[in-house]
Amino acid sequence: MSWIAVPKKEEAAPYKQEPGTFTKWQPLDKGSDLLFYEGLHGGVVDEEAGVDAAQWVDLLVGVVPIVNLEWIQKIHRDSAERGYDTEVIVHTILRRMRDYVTYITPQFSRTHINFQRVPTVDTSNPFIARDIPTPDESFIVIRISDPDGHDFPYYLRMIEGSFMSRPNTIVVPGGKMGFAMEIILTPMVHEIMKKKKKSG
Repeated sequence: MSWIAVPKKEEAAPYKQEPGTFTKWQPLDKGSDLLFYEGLHGGVVDEEAGVDAAQWVDLLVGVVPIVNLEWIQKIHRDSAERGYDTEVIVHTILRRMRDYVTYITPQFSRTHINFQRVPTVDTSNPFIARDIPTPDESFIVIRISDPDGHDFPYYLRMIEGSFMSRPNTIVVPGGKMGFAMEIILTPMVHEIMKKKKKSG
């Protein structure tokens, strides 16, 4: 079974629902091999509520900018797409801070791999930033929780400009993020499928 989160008005409209809600549960298509979920809560755990989504995930991947960059992106998006002024956006950020600290950030400690975007330009005051740093003005810090089975020398050869910052962490130019995901994640997905076939 699966459902779809519809956070935006245009995404909710086809389902005749309010933004910020979930669709009804739907059966998966026959012959499905994988369930791919993209969203904020794929690795959420809330012991008080009896919720542990992370236990069901075979490959949990975190994609996250550093906090100031995340705020810059939100301010620009909410201003350009939703017409909000900066004061309203800042209020929203502050209102959601407790949930961000309690539910969002802990998930990145449960991931198998994190891809974190780090700008190489000054983002010290996100509330006055005129533009969003481009991929070419960023590095991607890739942290692999269990480095066993990963061929880091191969990654370094394949991804120009990459380097190791820790035994389980490789840093790549921002513009190479998609390629890095492809060469790192593809073998991992294939391995999941092999295990699935062996288990019947």
